[in-house]
Amino acid sequence: MSSTQVPSRARRLLLLAALALPLAGCGHKSDQTWQLNNITGVMPDLQFNLTNDLGQKVTAENYKGKIVLLYFGYTHCPDVCPTTMQLMANVVQQLGPEAKDVRILFVSVDPKRDSNTILKAYTQAFSPNAIGLTGTMKEIDAITRRYRVAFSYGKPDAQGNYVVDHSAGVYIFGPNGRIRLLASDTNPPTAWVHDLKQLIADEA
Repeated sequence: MSSTQVPSRARRLLLLAALALPLAGCGHKSDQTWQLNNITGVMPDLQFNLTNDLGQKVTAENYKGKIVLLYFGYTHCPDVCPTTMQLMANVVQQLGPEAKDVRILFVSVDPKRDSNTILKAYTQAFSPNAIGLTGTMKEIDAITRRYRVAFSYGKPDAQGNYVVDHSAGVYIFGPNGRIRLLASDTNPPTAWVHDLKQLIADEA
């Protein structure tokens, strides 16, 4: 992955979300102060048809009642993916018992190399709350289009290795599957913890 391209794409996505903020927040407590980007109502509800890291077909309904941190990446990623996954794992750990209904969904944009077994080992290395998801290219294209996630494959080297440039935002959904927040590894852990605690309390 190009470490210069991915953050710029994430910043553009965050900027689009920030521009849409005046449209967000309807139906929620007006005294809340979010430290991440509030995109409530700006993007679609959680919806997908994929396969989890146990080889089981799953949809958004399987995670109903959970706060979902949706992230797109690939296990061969050298920098941004492990950094973001570790950040989310640390945040989940800091939430303590409140993290019982929080799930990190890691959607692979590299299904050719990311098998169920590889995804399972990768996600569990970060957090027991993390789940790897994959699917056919048609299924992956459907969810990436839904959340405006860009990704592209680099040219393979002599050994067949290649990088995948991809958007680096994390989409945070409430237990009802509605989009609430957009974050990235540029946001400090304190902001993540603050907003997730607030979201947990709001949805209780």
